[in-house]
Amino acid sequence: MAHPLDTLTERGFVQDVTDSDGLRELLSAGRVTFYYGADPSASSLHIGNLIGLMAMAWLQRAGHRPIALVGGGTGRIGDPSGRDDERELLTDEQIASHVERLRHQMTRVIDIDDPDRGLLIDNDDWLRGLRLVDFLRDVGKHFSVNQMIARESVRRRLEEREHGISFTEFSYQLLQAYDFAHLFDAVGCRLQIGGSDQWGNITAGVDLTRRMHGEKVYGLVWPLVERSDGKKFSKSGGEAVWLAADETSPYAYYQWFLNVPDADVGRFLKLYTFLPMGEIAELEKATVADPAGRPAQRALATEATRIMHGDDGLAEARRASDALFGDEPFADLDEQTLADAFLGAPSTELPPERLVQGIGLLELLVAAGAAASNGEARRLVEQGGVRLNNTVADDPAHTVGRADLIGDGTVVLRVGKKRYFLVRFR
Repeated sequence: MAHPLDTLTERGFVQDVTDSDGLRELLSAGRVTFYYGADPSASSLHIGNLIGLMAMAWLQRAGHRPIALVGGGTGRIGDPSGRDDERELLTDEQIASHVERLRHQMTRVIDIDDPDRGLLIDNDDWLRGLRLVDFLRDVGKHFSVNQMIARESVRRRLEEREHGISFTEFSYQLLQAYDFAHLFDAVGCRLQIGGSDQWGNITAGVDLTRRMHGEKVYGLVWPLVERSDGKKFSKSGGEAVWLAADETSPYAYYQWFLNVPDADVGRFLKLYTFLPMGEIAELEKATVADPAGRPAQRALATEATRIMHGDDGLAEARRASDALFGDEPFADLDEQTLADAFLGAPSTELPPERLVQGIGLLELLVAAGAAASNGEARRLVEQGGVRLNNTVADDPAHTVGRADLIGDGTVVLRVGKKRYFLVRFR
């Protein structure tokens, strides 16, 4: 069986390690408790965070114990890493709601039902009770302000923003470092993992644990992942693909992975699936031989969707894909899938009272902007160029009623091959 550090390296999860030889020896000596943290600054994790969950899963499969840390405490502060502006401070109610949702998402990937197998912890449990003077005396004395200011994320804010950085965000590094020291003392945690933007925070925790407890702990980070076409994964900018099904539907999740560029698919198969390396290599070869068939992307979309949304979510994604790209009616599509599938399509809202007596198909086409007049709408219908919820609508006298609604009250009109219009009755 491969050493877990070799497995992580081979699959792209390793950029830097505080002491590679020491960590290798530690992971070989027995079970290691380690942690990965995520702040509840949004109500869902995204696929950038999923890299951390997958790294945890690989280490758990090798016999080590993960701690999924939800930053209910640090989330009240906000990490300045990777940001040019101040994070919006959330209310206690918002944070509590986000924490609960993140718990559910993490459990899709790692096993935390048995505390001996894995733990789910909220750092608010120990941070909220800290006394300021005690914290400054016991923790703050170990930090050099000169070194903290030298951090790239802090330095950029000081140089490029008129108001610099608040003391609130500046103190984040101390709190995250204290998390590591606390977890070492409380549950014997010896390793923290995270993205490369967390290197400064992680090494601060390694150093603080040594100073407070006289013990050596380790840090490991992976490179921040972007697509070769420049699309980012972060929630603060670029394109975010959320793990929560009510924010990115299983259909949209499946489609995102299905449409990754060929240049990324091998790398993403290593990061986002549990497929063996040999099978990934064969899929990469098959994609070179048949790029139009996209065999590697299909495998990636299938496995990634199954991991996060289960077999039911995968089946839902495939049903929606078959309907949206085939001739099946849209009857079973939910509102979130419709929103994801037709993002950017013209959308019109009409009062639901219009459905009491029904609304004529021609009138609906005009109201949606699909035709300039009833006469043009009639010609489109008579020529067979109109579909209602993906079913050919060839009767100009058809009246659209409640029976035609899909999702939470939507009708999808298609004119020609690619012109879609949504009408929502709400």
